[in-house]
Amino acid sequence: MLKGEMSLVGPRPPLPREVVQYTDRDWRRMEVVPGMTGLWQVSGRSSLTYDEMVQLDIFHIENWSAGLDLSLLLRTIPAVVMARGAY
Repeated sequence: MLKGEMSLVGPRPPLPREVVQYTDRDWRRMEVVPGMTGLWQVSGRSSLTYDEMVQLDIFHIENWSAGLDLSLLLRTIPAVVMARGAY
């Protein structure tokens, strides 16, 4: 059943061990609903540092558009299939 707890595109849901260390900057990621894919995923996933991931999430929040989300959805397919940045 779809509960609406996640969107297709948005920040990666945080891990509990991350939340206890959040700074004010990190909390900005929680201004939007977490997503199943995002700019972090198509930009390197596991090869990114935590700070780089937060920076990409904030960029997405501040520059959101339907076109950007559509672009990220389309870029997700090859990123997942080619396992880029996946460990």
